[in-house]
Amino acid sequence: MGSHADRHQERSRLVGDWIAREGYHLLTGAGEGVMSAVSQAFAEVDGRAGCIIGIVPTVSEDPMRPPVLGYPNPWVEIPIYTHLGVGGLTGDDPTSRNHVNVLTSSAIILLPGGEGTASEGRLALRYGTPAVAFLRSPDEVSLLPDGIPIMRDFTEVADYVAACVT
Repeated sequence: MGSHADRHQERSRLVGDWIAREGYHLLTGAGEGVMSAVSQAFAEVDGRAGCIIGIVPTVSEDPMRPPVLGYPNPWVEIPIYTHLGVGGLTGDDPTSRNHVNVLTSSAIILLPGGEGTASEGRLALRYGTPAVAFLRSPDEVSLLPDGIPIMRDFTEVADYVAACVT
């Protein structure tokens, strides 16, 4: 989970590559930025067992309307089209797809992002989904909730997630 605008390429590549090599599936919000960069890194791992699942938002509650422009990104292999909105400032709202993202995940890695990323952290705490923030500093996710551990070293992130899902 992370920014829809910035790719944060170095960290995204570490996350996507590791998830694929571990044999996990990757679930994202299906958009650009971090979601796209992690998906691309995941897709580029030869012989991977998992697949890339994307929870796709729409611009209205009408399922016949097209998804938000830029969704799903080109690496999503299993798009799940919804009638749910994108999140952002309303990421905790019952009509946000963030609930699906959090409730479907075995563990969440938060990368730099904004209000939507912070709301996914709040939802992870609410629903008891293990979550860790892979950040250089807490201000890389505005309003990151207390209770989400922040780790700067990816080995620690990988160890945390592996311990949560086994």
